[in-house]
Amino acid sequence: MPTVLEEIWQRYRLLIVAVAALAIVLSSCVTVVDETEQAVIVRLGDPNRVVNRFRPNTDFGKTGAGLVWRIPFFEQVVRIDKRVLDVSLERQQVTSADQRRLEVDAFARFRVIDPVKMYQTAGTVDRVSEQLQPILNSVLRQELGKRTFGSLLTADRGQAMANIRKGLDREAREYGAQVIDVRIKRADLPDGAPLESAFTRMATARQQEAATIRAQGQKAGQIIRAQAQASASKTYADSFGKDPQFYDFYRAMQSYDKTFAQKGSQTSIILSPDNDYLRQFRGK
Repeated sequence: MPTVLEEIWQRYRLLIVAVAALAIVLSSCVTVVDETEQAVIVRLGDPNRVVNRFRPNTDFGKTGAGLVWRIPFFEQVVRIDKRVLDVSLERQQVTSADQRRLEVDAFARFRVIDPVKMYQTAGTVDRVSEQLQPILNSVLRQELGKRTFGSLLTADRGQAMANIRKGLDREAREYGAQVIDVRIKRADLPDGAPLESAFTRMATARQQEAATIRAQGQKAGQIIRAQAQASASKTYADSFGKDPQFYDFYRAMQSYDKTFAQKGSQTSIILSPDNDYLRQFRGK
């Protein structure tokens, strides 16, 4: 006896085959484009349209991602990453303007903003990254070759990075990409004698700078003290000049205090009563 499934197959097999064929055709006509990617629809080898193209400041969910229709066998979907990507530069030796050999690690961040141009010039995002590596190496060498090693330790390093980014971005536009940022992870002197020599020069320069600052401080202190003493002397002169007799009395009392009030002194002083030094004792 035939089973239920066999009876259904015998009765509706043409319909089942038609539905299956229709499902296969529909599945080949529809593809899903994720929010994180752009899709270039290529018709017979030529880019026809772009789905979910990168647009700055577009809200999530309104970019055009989702189900996409295409003509089977005639149209191919090329998926391109829409996110920010990295291109890293292997450790390189770069010579600075002061003839220092530097060990440099750098990387750049970029994104594809023109997927059609990227497809026509590079084909894939990986190829774009491969093309940008030697360009980043060249631009980095040119920019750091104009600057001293010391300038890379100051705020001038930010300007150098901006120049490198502009130079790399100009080349990346030829591949439909935009360079967002360039950063130097490390910029060190090679290990050994060059590094020790640099440390010695830096320490000597800091010691010389400290000695200069101390000398300037001492000079400024001497000037301030001299001005203060001159001001005090002028103040005393102005005050005592108004009463010369009091000034003479005051100076005599200071002299008596230093001469006769020495503690523990065994010195004997013999003076005539009419000695002029003792005139203040006589009320003169």
